[in-house]
Amino acid sequence: MSTHSRIDNLNLAAPPIAAVMQRRALLVGGVLTVVSVIGFVIEPQQAFHSYLLAFMFCLGLTLGPMSMLMVWHLTGGDWGIPVRRIFEAAMSTLPMMAAAFIPVVLSAYLHLNYPWANPEEVRHSEHLANQAAKYLNANLFLERGILYFIAWGALIYFLRKWSEDQDRPPEKALDVRFRRVSAPGIIIYAWMLTFASIDWVMSLTPEFTSTIYALIFMVGQGLLGMCLAVIVTNLLRQDEPVRDLLTSKNTLDYGKLLLTFVMLWAYFSFSQWLIVWSGNLPEEIHWFRDRIDGDWGRLSLFLIFGHFAVPFALLLSRSFKQSPGKLAYLAGWLVLMRYLDLHWNIEPNFHREHFHYSWLDAVIPLAMLGLWLAYFFRNLRRRPMIALYDPHVRVVLAKQHE
Repeated sequence: MSTHSRIDNLNLAAPPIAAVMQRRALLVGGVLTVVSVIGFVIEPQQAFHSYLLAFMFCLGLTLGPMSMLMVWHLTGGDWGIPVRRIFEAAMSTLPMMAAAFIPVVLSAYLHLNYPWANPEEVRHSEHLANQAAKYLNANLFLERGILYFIAWGALIYFLRKWSEDQDRPPEKALDVRFRRVSAPGIIIYAWMLTFASIDWVMSLTPEFTSTIYALIFMVGQGLLGMCLAVIVTNLLRQDEPVRDLLTSKNTLDYGKLLLTFVMLWAYFSFSQWLIVWSGNLPEEIHWFRDRIDGDWGRLSLFLIFGHFAVPFALLLSRSFKQSPGKLAYLAGWLVLMRYLDLHWNIEPNFHREHFHYSWLDAVIPLAMLGLWLAYFFRNLRRRPMIALYDPHVRVVLAKQHE
C-alpha cells in the first residue's frame, strides 16, 4: 500500500476515551450545578463572588487556546499540528461562556459584586461617582461585554470555518488566509481582553489601576491553553491519530512553551508589584497590602513557589520536558495554580481582613468546569482530529509512514 493510501485510511475520529470523558464531565458538572443553585439560594452574595472566579477561569480555557492557535498560524512549526484540533474545540466553547456572562451582568445590576454599581457607595464617593458617570455603570458594562464576545466570536468563526475546509479534499494551502486573520486577531484579542479584565476583575477595587494587569491575564490564559493541550494529548496519545503525529520533539516544544509562560507570569506579576510598591500611592498600595499581609500573604508565598519556582526548576530539565506523562502532571498542577491565582486576584476584594475560602469557591468553579469539559469533548468528537487536507499535515504524516 502506498504512503498516500495509508494516510487516507487513517482513523481520524477522536479516541473512545473522549466520549467517556464527555459523559463523566457532564455528570459531575450537572450534579454540582444543582448544588451551585442551592448555594445561590442560601448564600447569594458569596455565590456571585465564586461565580466570577469560575467564569474567569473557564474563559481562560476558551480564549487561551484561541490565542495560541493564532500564534501557531503566524509562526508555523510542527508543534501545532497535534494540538490544533484541541485548540479549535476549546475556543468553540465560546457560546457557553457568552451565556455564562449573564450572571456576571446580573451581579452588577443587583449591586452584589461591583462597588461602582451600588448607588449607596457611589453617593458617598466622588471618585466612584465620576467613574460611574463616564465608564463604570451597568448599562455600559453590558454593552462592552457584548462587544468583547462579538469580536472574539468573529475571530473564532473564520479560524474554524477555514479549518473545516481542510477536512475535505482536495488539499488546500490556506496559510495566507489564516495569517491574515491571525495577525490582526492577536491585537483584537489582546485589546478586548485588556478592557474585559479591567471591567470584570480590576474594577472590583475601582481605586486600583495597573497598566500590566491585563498582560498577567493574557499570559495566564496562554498558559491555560498550553496546559489543556498537554493534558489532552497525553490522554489521547496511545490511540490513532494522535500517536501518528505526536513526537518527542513536539512534547519538548510544549514544555518550552510552558516554561515561557511560567517565566512571563512571574515577570509581569513582579513588575506590577514593583511599580505599585515604588509609587507608594495610597489608592493603589492597599490592593497589594490586602494580599501580602496576614493570612492572604501565605497564599501569595505559595503562589511564588507553586506557580513559578517549582515549575521553573522542573521545566529546566530537558528529559522532564520530553516526558509526556510528567509534563501532563505538571500541566495539571499549573491549572490549579491558575485557579488559585484568580482566587487571589478576586476574593480579597470582598474579604480584605482575613483569608476567606468558601465551599462555593470550589463547587461553582467545578460545576462550570465540568460543563465546559463536556462541551469541549463534544466539540472534539464532532470533527476529525487532524486536518488531513492541510498540506503541512500530509507532509508530516508521509515522513512518519515512509
